[in-house]
Amino acid sequence: MTSRPQGARTRKPPVERRAEILHTAARIALDEGLERITLRRVADELGVRPGLIGHYFPAADDLVTEAFAHAAAQERDALLPPGAHEADRSPTARLAGFLVRLTGADCLDLSRLWLNARHLSRFKPGLRAAVREQESLTRTALTGLVEEGVRRGEFRTDDPLGTTLHILVTVDGLGAYANDDIDGDSNGDGNDDSDDVNHPALRDLALTVAEHRLGLTPGLLRAAAI
Repeated sequence: MTSRPQGARTRKPPVERRAEILHTAARIALDEGLERITLRRVADELGVRPGLIGHYFPAADDLVTEAFAHAAAQERDALLPPGAHEADRSPTARLAGFLVRLTGADCLDLSRLWLNARHLSRFKPGLRAAVREQESLTRTALTGLVEEGVRRGEFRTDDPLGTTLHILVTVDGLGAYANDDIDGDSNGDGNDDSDDVNHPALRDLALTVAEHRLGLTPGLLRAAAI
């Protein structure tokens, strides 16, 4: 890969420069995978010297870890905004939007990022800690939404955390197939079998689990997300 021409260096405040580096690394992680994040690659993207990236992140693994956390947090805030910013939407509508978008084609990159991070975390303790932290934050946010729905009388469950775990484990299970659309011939038999993981039974599986656990009418969440 040819490095980008490096123009005159622009001196930016440290906080701004660090945020720029993280944003760039997070974009690489979502678009191409965590393995593609290197000090040189980020430097090339920003048109600076690798030494500048190393000044903020002396170890590449630290940049990978923070890039994952940054990307995961940004995507969570977009999919499941804090309640204070969603005062005009019911818990049912917010849950529906979260699940429909999270399990849709637009979030394939996010599903791949999580699949990627969980695999690499086996070998990288820092990344493993970041994965656990981001899982906990998502679990807390979704449990809070379920509890709010119960308080408002929209949801029925005496175990909000258990319901959240059912939903998230289902979402994670579906995410395990996030790479299947890259090559329709996943089993090597020469046939396009991508439809196997696009079966109608799987399309609304996370919504069906949520409706069952929350005492909702089947089909309500899909309709509420429109």
